[in-house]
Order: sequence, then C-alpha cells, then structure tokens
Amino acid sequence: MLAVAVPASATPAQAATGPSGITAKGAFLLDNTANKTLWSKSADTKRQMASTTKVMTAAVVVSSGIDLDRLVTVKSTYRTYVAEKGASTADLKTGDKLTVRQLLYAMMLPSGCDAAYALADTVGTGSTVKARTASFIKKMNAKAAALGMTNTKYDSFDGISQTGYNYTTPRDAAKLTRYALKSTNIRTVVKSAKTVQKATNGRTYTWYNTNKLLGSYSGANGVKTGTGSVAGPCLIFSATRNGRTVVGVILNDANRYTSAARMLDYAYGTNTASTMQLRKLPAGAQRD
Repeated sequence: MLAVAVPASATPAQAATGPSGITAKGAFLLDNTANKTLWSKSADTKRQMASTTKVMTAAVVVSSGIDLDRLVTVKSTYRTYVAEKGASTADLKTGDKLTVRQLLYAMMLPSGCDAAYALADTVGTGSTVKARTASFIKKMNAKAAALGMTNTKYDSFDGISQTGYNYTTPRDAAKLTRYALKSTNIRTVVKSAKTVQKATNGRTYTWYNTNKLLGSYSGANGVKTGTGSVAGPCLIFSATRNGRTVVGVILNDANRYTSAARMLDYAYGTNTASTMQLRKLPAGAQRD
C-alpha cells in the first residue's frame, strides 16, 4: 500500500481518505517543495495522456541547450499536419519567423500541435523532417528513462498517438513535472494565462492558456491540459502558496478542474473548490 504523507493541517478524516470526490481514473498529488507524495489513485496504471505529452516536449527542448532566441521559420508542413489531424493549433502562418521561446508559448498555451511539430523539427537531428521528428521522439523517451519514468512511452511529440503507444502513469507524470518546473523558462511560460507575441514580419499572435485553473484557483501556476478520445480529459497542474509548491496529475476525468481544486485544497488544508469560478476562454480560443 502506498504510504501517504499527511498535510500538517489535514484532519484525521482527511488523513484516512485523502481528497474527496475525485472522479479521475488516475491521479497523483505531490508536495513538490518537499518531494513527498501526498495522495494518489491508480498511481502506476498506464494511460494515454493526450497533449500533456507536451510537458516532455518542452522539457526536451529546454534541456537540449538550444538558444531559445533562435529563429524558426514556420513550414507549410506544420499547418497541413494540424489540418489533417483536426488538432489544436496556434494558427502559425507559413513563412513567419518565431523564436524557440515563442514557440514554447504557442505549444503550451493554446496547445498548438503545429508549434510542437516546429520544435521537434528544430531540435531533432537528421536530413529530413521525418528523421528529425523521429529523433526528437527518441530524445523524449531517453529523457523519460533518465528520469526513472519506467511506465512511460512516447510515440509522438504532441500526444496524437501514431501507434497507441503514447502513455504514462500519474506517478511518472508527476516526476516529469517536478523536473520540468526546475526550468525558469518553463515556469514562466506555463503560468501565463495569455500572451501576445510578434513574428519578425510584425504579425501579432494572441494565445490563451487552455488551463482554466489559472486565474481561478488561488496560487495556480501551471501546467498543461490534454484531451483525447482514448485519454479523456487530462490535466497536469501546479500551485504555490506561501513558498510551498504542489504538483498534481489527473488522467481521464470529466471533472478535472474540480478534482484539481479539491486535491489542492487537501494539500493546503483549505476548502475553496466548491466556490471556484472557472476562468472563461474567449470565443475562438483553443480548447483542450
């Protein structure tokens, strides 16, 4: 049985049951500051993760050593891909030049699969787009192995599984998130509810974060949504209060935001989930 580290402010009832009403198929709650497990549900059951995959994509990009101010030219290949897949998009325009840093915003806020493609194509190695993206996915799996994510496998750079072998577990996803949040660059991106970025030709892009927990739950500062027909609604989230950061993972939960708030309430000894008002995304903004 998994040992549960009980928050100091938890009541005996909380200690016995953990957060109540969590409808996720799999979940994990981590005190990121202390690196202690607070609670979990089916922590080691493998499940598809949809666009939460992009947390690893971001981690590989940032840890690759690439200059985040390097310019990348948007290829028609990226636009064609999202059109064919019906994927979430940052609506990148062919020929526009954006920095790697801007592409991280484009991937993590509106969950742009076109941006994820551009990053994989840029950081991967090889003489063709196919070779470079395959190389990048190998880097993702190598990073997972290095982090001890023994129940995780990637077959895509964005969560659109090509073979059905794109899966993780709540515990592994928490390990990844703990690693990713060590990057100041990643933390800065994922806490942004909105960003306005300009390409070198002056075109303005406005991207909204699909993570509705931002601006809705006090202290929420990340991390990534994901939704897929097999994966269901997923959410990797984080919050910081009084210098204490908590990370949570939810896999396949139609009530992911309520569950996330209840999990955070459990961690912080508060009771705000029932009164939380979710931030509304503007018409036309990407949903994920």
